[in-house]
Amino acid sequence: MNAELEYTMMQHHASELRRRAAEERRAREAQRGGASKGRRRSVFAKFLSS
Repeated sequence: MNAELEYTMMQHHASELRRRAAEERRAREAQRGGASKGRRRSVFAKFLSS
């Protein structure tokens, strides 16, 4: 197979895996009721959420 095509397909597959992982992470956080209490948040993030 053409090396450039193989590289492009590999990049696409990696981006799909990252997208799915982010969706699953968001779904788990939504089930838990938002961001976990133990996670530190920046002052700016706290300001935006208030």
